[in-house]
Amino acid sequence: MDKTLQQYDAVVAGCLDLFSKKAKDYGTAWRILRVSSLTDQVFIKAQRIRTLQQTGTSKVEEGVGPELVGIVNYAAMALVQLDRGVVDAPDLSAEDAVAQVGERIERARSLMVRKNHDYGEAWRSMRISSLVDLILMKLLRIKQIEDNSGNTLVSEGIDANFLDIVNYAVFALILMDEGEGSLASGGR
Repeated sequence: MDKTLQQYDAVVAGCLDLFSKKAKDYGTAWRILRVSSLTDQVFIKAQRIRTLQQTGTSKVEEGVGPELVGIVNYAAMALVQLDRGVVDAPDLSAEDAVAQVGERIERARSLMVRKNHDYGEAWRSMRISSLVDLILMKLLRIKQIEDNSGNTLVSEGIDANFLDIVNYAVFALILMDEGEGSLASGGR
């Protein structure tokens, strides 16, 4: 588990570094986005990864890795929006936004530690393509919950699904760092 925590923290540091730089460039305009808009943004990124995995070709410079980083950051932003609500104008400094996103990723990390205990790091035997499919499934669940005005009868809520999405994207990035995946094969 120590190796996983080190890898997880390294991947997250890269995600937060990019988020911080973009917050300085763009500010926190994303605070006006409704959660459903962030859900759609994450969906677009996950769908692009799936297309790249299935076709093995890309006509745009960014590959799978940057899209996964985007998924981590957008999912964490959605968690901020769920907790703080949507605003009409940016209300956070870049530094505060980084702290807020970092707190949500830390929640995902804490959940990962608990689940890894119970599942015995089963994700390490998964294909990157399967992790992407799980992200897409979670997004479809979130969309259904959003269409139900956030109500569920027996299922976990939107926040739990976004926490899982953060973790699946981090796992995929770890596997990519270990050289486990390729575009053409869709990963291991």
